[in-house]
Amino acid sequence: MTQIRSGGRILVDNLVAQGCDRLFQVPGESFLAVLDALHDTPQIDVVTCRQEGGAAFMACADGVLTGRPGVCFVTRGPGATNASIGVHVAMQDSVPMLLFIGDVDRGMRDREGFQEIDLVAMFTPLAKLALRIDDARRIPEYVARAWNTAISGRPGPVVIALPEDMLRDEVEAVDRLRVERLRQDVDQAAILTLARMFIEAKQPLAIVGGAGWTEKTGELLTALSISCDLPVAGAFRRQDAMPNDMPTWGGNLGYGPNPKLVARIRQADLLLVIGARLGEATTDGYTLVTPQHPGQTLVHVHPDPEELHRTYHADVAICAGVTEFLEALLVSGVHPIGGRGAEAHAEWLEWSTPKPRDGVSLDLGLCVAAMRERLTPEGTIICNGAGNFSGWWHRYWRYGGPGTQLAPTAGAMGYGVPAAVAGALRCPDKTVVAVAGDGDFLMNGQELATAIQHGANLLVILVDNGGYGTIRMHQERDYPRRVSGTALHNPDFAALARAYGGWAETVESTEQFTPALDRALARDGVRLLHLKTDIEAITNSTTISALRAKAEGR
Repeated sequence: MTQIRSGGRILVDNLVAQGCDRLFQVPGESFLAVLDALHDTPQIDVVTCRQEGGAAFMACADGVLTGRPGVCFVTRGPGATNASIGVHVAMQDSVPMLLFIGDVDRGMRDREGFQEIDLVAMFTPLAKLALRIDDARRIPEYVARAWNTAISGRPGPVVIALPEDMLRDEVEAVDRLRVERLRQDVDQAAILTLARMFIEAKQPLAIVGGAGWTEKTGELLTALSISCDLPVAGAFRRQDAMPNDMPTWGGNLGYGPNPKLVARIRQADLLLVIGARLGEATTDGYTLVTPQHPGQTLVHVHPDPEELHRTYHADVAICAGVTEFLEALLVSGVHPIGGRGAEAHAEWLEWSTPKPRDGVSLDLGLCVAAMRERLTPEGTIICNGAGNFSGWWHRYWRYGGPGTQLAPTAGAMGYGVPAAVAGALRCPDKTVVAVAGDGDFLMNGQELATAIQHGANLLVILVDNGGYGTIRMHQERDYPRRVSGTALHNPDFAALARAYGGWAETVESTEQFTPALDRALARDGVRLLHLKTDIEAITNSTTISALRAKAEGR
């Protein structure tokens, strides 16, 4: 199209051209021209959120589920700073995302006008790319560039500042065609090198999940690992890299992993790392696998050349798409040998089977077991933010493959409820469950209003122990009995959910959970189970008393 249009109209037309069918926003006067154009654009579902952090989290989660950029619009100043948390999560999670920020007029820049921030300077360290569009004629160019950058190589967030007066300009512009992610094929010489290494390896193991992971990637990984009995470990919060019921799945790394899996990682003589960045959480502070990894051969496959050799010395560094790499490996017939996937899977099955816990009135392990009996892994999306509460689901839930886990590797609180809203809207055929702690929930619990407004079906499991549990855990380890700044006085969460228009029940014992869950699953809409737990059971494997005794040398 080349007719004269407003900048807002051109922007919306080019989002449609790139395949955008939904965006998340908190309205601001700085992008009224965009909102006006959206009024006449039925191709895009506009989700109106209650806080910019929640909107950005929703866009990030939508990017996980679609593989296309999740799109978010916010206003300058307070809107931009609130939304920055979603940009940080999208960057660390390697998720494609576009954040558009309405900005001050071009003629007002650098005067510290109302809510003015140098947005490009602010977001350059946080995002994959930060841009400003000063000429409405170039909007198609910038949108195509931003879209391509967000999906290429290591996916990530792109931030675009939009001066308010630029969006009102009436100009001619030539729209761009849709851009697609370019294939990143594998150097065949690398496959030949792997052949020799695979023959020599006695205890190979794969660490997987991350940039560019798709359902097809999970299928290819499953086929490869089963064909050679290769043990597979998921990187931190990448537990849906392949279906967990596959016979080579060995469990997840991160916080509180299976000690037997940790030992297996240490004993491996060849580590095949596919897509994972080998970050701090996955490697237990770069100690489980050290940057030099003496005695271990490290093959690192990643789509971003800047990630390879960034922290870890790779004996073989392969810059390729993870799907393309697995395709090439399967076609070549070059496979690791001598794997012990079945052994690793048996260890994981034992580790991930909840056992009754003495002295606990509400046993979260048994609650997860009840969920497993009623929900299928492939038909359920588990969403969570940050907190010790998530450890029960990370350990005991069995994920069903790509797109069944929405959890921030950046460890951001407040992610679970917004992610569940995005998941419910994108995947209405699945059961979407937000698992949240009490502190975690109140960071973005207001997005239940968004869920109600847009007709989302989701279940919230709210674990209330009256404190910031993760920080309390660290307090007891370092300063036993000196509790400071971590206790919480909470509302009646069930009543709060009802006030939003949802259905809710309070659960105070293990026996109450299963019937309450059944009642929740029999309903549609927003449902919340308020689980009142004792902070004494601080994790799925230890207690406050045990932490104190260890810290005090008893």
